[in-house]
Amino acid sequence: MAKVLHIDSSVRSTGSLTRQLGAEFIAKLKAADPSTTVVTRDLAASPVPHLTEQMLGAYFTPAEQRNAEQAFTIKTSDTLVDELLAADTIVIGAPMYNFSVTSGLKAWIDHVARAGRTFKYGANGPEGLVHGKKVIVFVATGGAYSEGPAAAYDHTTTYLRSVLGFLGMTDVTFVVAEGVAMGEEAVNAALAKSRAQIEAIAA
Repeated sequence: MAKVLHIDSSVRSTGSLTRQLGAEFIAKLKAADPSTTVVTRDLAASPVPHLTEQMLGAYFTPAEQRNAEQAFTIKTSDTLVDELLAADTIVIGAPMYNFSVTSGLKAWIDHVARAGRTFKYGANGPEGLVHGKKVIVFVATGGAYSEGPAAAYDHTTTYLRSVLGFLGMTDVTFVVAEGVAMGEEAVNAALAKSRAQIEAIAA
């Protein structure tokens, strides 16, 4: 039985291409294996809190030394980390907002990037602890950033590849629907390309 963690971060409840493509991919996974279970985190409908000084203090306090307030503060983070570690496949919807990820997705990352749980510091520096995961990231961009001078503005795929790799997730595939603010023809072309990738990945 495959276990999937599906993260949606678009603030748009309708008309979101990352939500649409992610849902289509999940549907194909479940059609191929009806026993597939999916845990969904909608970071727009149910936002996780941004980091606070209290949270950070709880992260770096050993579990046996946390007071009641710290134990309560860290519950959300522990739940999100548990969901990540339990999944075989992680599907992330990550539209580009102002050249990077949404603040909701960044908040989720801040909760799951935990020293001692998802990475550790050793003699040779930091080491990711989240292994054996397949990650599919659905990105939608208004402009085209895959090549040329505009590629320098893409801090979405570059950031996610870096932070996921830091945590140990190196099997990462990006499905990018780009140029979707350039008219209906561009949207249709982006969807067709993305759906072809979905077919290949799900095959």
